[in-house]
Amino acid sequence: MDTEEGQSGTSASASSVYSMVIVLGTVSSYAAGWFLFMPALVPILNTLASYPFMLIALRRGELRLAIARMLIWALTMGVCATAMSYVRPQETDRLFLRGETYRIEMHRWVMTGVGDESTPSVFIPQQIGHAVLFSALTLVTAGALAMPMGAVLMNYMGHYVGTLAAIGKHPFVLMILGWHPWAVIRIVSFVVIGVVLSEPLAARRATNKRLLMWAGVGLVADIVLKTLLAPAWQRLLITVVAGR
Repeated sequence: MDTEEGQSGTSASASSVYSMVIVLGTVSSYAAGWFLFMPALVPILNTLASYPFMLIALRRGELRLAIARMLIWALTMGVCATAMSYVRPQETDRLFLRGETYRIEMHRWVMTGVGDESTPSVFIPQQIGHAVLFSALTLVTAGALAMPMGAVLMNYMGHYVGTLAAIGKHPFVLMILGWHPWAVIRIVSFVVIGVVLSEPLAARRATNKRLLMWAGVGLVADIVLKTLLAPAWQRLLITVVAGR
């Protein structure tokens, strides 16, 4: 019993250390990206901070731990991209791939209610395309090419939130509300898909169909919530931006 408890304590301690390394590594990847200022390199540096630790967990048969580690990574990226874009919006416009384009598109939607975010005929095919491409890249590369794609998506989403907060009357509220609930569900779903579909190639184990099904449910929920709530969320955002 004592031996089992000791092993459990050691495992928990090691897991905490790995989580801290992922956080610090991800923060450092942004610092390096800023110093080098090579936009195409940023998502690669982001991925290097987490991908090896996902592989370690998968090869040990710890699928849920691998998912937890990548969720920590995604959260850290969201915080970093948002904070950097709030403090230095002009520079991150150029640092994050598609940052300026997405910022313009989303700010226009917030200010006018017109844009892809409120147009299901536009955003549904786009999101399906992203999910298919991400899944395919994951399957054929064990996530090695899919994770940088995910980092690109996280960075330009964080850029939108940070730059919106920079022009609003209540920046910290906007840093929370700017991460739309359906987008958060999509991020979690992508993380699960990325880890689960990496397992067959990375660890020579069958895909966990149950977790993959729940990730698919999350992607459907994302589309449904976005369709139903986007117009009301836009009105909420513009109210907070204007400080009413």
